[in-house]
Amino acid sequence: MKEHSKPTFESYNRDPKLYDEIFDENDNVRNIYSTLFELYSEHSAKDFARLNNKAKASFFNQGITFQVYGDHEVKEKIFPFDLFPRIIDPGEWEVIENGVLQRSKALNHFLWDLYHDKNIIKDGIVPLELISSSANYLDQMNGFDPPGGIYNHISGTDLIKHSDGQYYVLEDNIRCPSGVSYVICNRTALKRALFGVFNHYKTHTVTNYAENLLDILETVKPKGVDIPNCVVITPGIYNSAYYEHSYLAKAMGVELVEGRDLFVENDFVYMKTINGPEKVDVIYRRIDDQFLDPLEFKPDSALGVPGLMAAYKQGNVCLVNAPGTGVADDKAVYTYMPEIIRYYLDEEPILNNVPTYHCSRPDELKYVLENISQLVIKPVDEAGGYGISIGNRLTKEEIEEVKETVKASPRKYIAQPIMSLSVHPTYIEENESFEPRHVDLRTFTLLGDNKEFVLKGGLTRVALSKGNLIVNSSQGGGSKDTWVLKNNL
Repeated sequence: MKEHSKPTFESYNRDPKLYDEIFDENDNVRNIYSTLFELYSEHSAKDFARLNNKAKASFFNQGITFQVYGDHEVKEKIFPFDLFPRIIDPGEWEVIENGVLQRSKALNHFLWDLYHDKNIIKDGIVPLELISSSANYLDQMNGFDPPGGIYNHISGTDLIKHSDGQYYVLEDNIRCPSGVSYVICNRTALKRALFGVFNHYKTHTVTNYAENLLDILETVKPKGVDIPNCVVITPGIYNSAYYEHSYLAKAMGVELVEGRDLFVENDFVYMKTINGPEKVDVIYRRIDDQFLDPLEFKPDSALGVPGLMAAYKQGNVCLVNAPGTGVADDKAVYTYMPEIIRYYLDEEPILNNVPTYHCSRPDELKYVLENISQLVIKPVDEAGGYGISIGNRLTKEEIEEVKETVKASPRKYIAQPIMSLSVHPTYIEENESFEPRHVDLRTFTLLGDNKEFVLKGGLTRVALSKGNLIVNSSQGGGSKDTWVLKNNL
């Protein structure tokens, strides 16, 4: 680099076609990173190899893992953590925070409307077919008023910074958004490895998430309950996000339960304890809708609780997030988010959508089929980066296969331009050096009854393979600590 050049970063090559979060177009270090860059430049490659091993050991000793599902086996892995934090200045963060809060509120209004008057459909803003064809729309929720009027208590919004330096929303996650535990653990790991760097920056804390989550859960307690008994329900130890389930339960000081630990009697939910049954009032559920209650959904589900939906609809327990939120989690619904925001909030969207083509529309399907090599094809109901096809990485034969798949079920697919995700210096263990890697950002928003909270930080996910645009941990990605700076610098 031209300025601040040090041996630690001597092999770092900025790609002029990409937005580099550290270096500007003249190869100079951006002001917000200058102090951190100098501090990191004082360390040698061997120092970072040692610190990287220290961070990995910290994650291993804490049991910070996730599971990847392959064709024939399930692998448990340490969550890859990168030593170089991402920094977001106060002004930039204000836009992000206001934008994700706006989207979460609009989605909550949208869900209420879909399960009540359906005005947005009657007014021709969102087509009926889009909703009626969604596997995540639950007839059981029609006409039901969830406690506090809240459906998406917890939202995870995925953003990217494009080559124009602007943030764009990739998708909204409101079924069971995960990853917040890694945000907190990343901060802990970086403090253990390089505590001194925090003396030079005033960053917002991320360790207050659990207390705010518990506050949110308590605001949506059933009527007549003074001090609610809250629990976290998990599918069990073999779930990919089990570490997070256990972490959040412990951090909130509530019980972590499985379906077999609960039962329903007279439309009330009880937890089995050594001292006898204990009534449960609020359940933060990390189980998908179809497995919640074998009497309402999959009859062979061993993960849920028989009678849970009846207790919920009687108003005797609150489920967080509400069943049926997945209808608004659909990537096809995402294409209507600007209109949804304008319709319910009478505001212009603060954050931009990525231009998106929905293959159920004949004219857009035609465009997608003719331009697959320039597009990213995504299934509307998958998560974790599964099922994604990036056009410019496909062979001619693979393009033809994708075309046939999309033509067979157009409703199931959307397409987006291949966006140029920003890059960030990332420590690459095999090369023992810092190299540019693509990143995105997942933020976490909480909505309760007259309470809202956005975590001032987020999960910066990193595509660890060179040139890869898919950042999900299930696809080999890692993460960084994300610093949101305070105003009084």
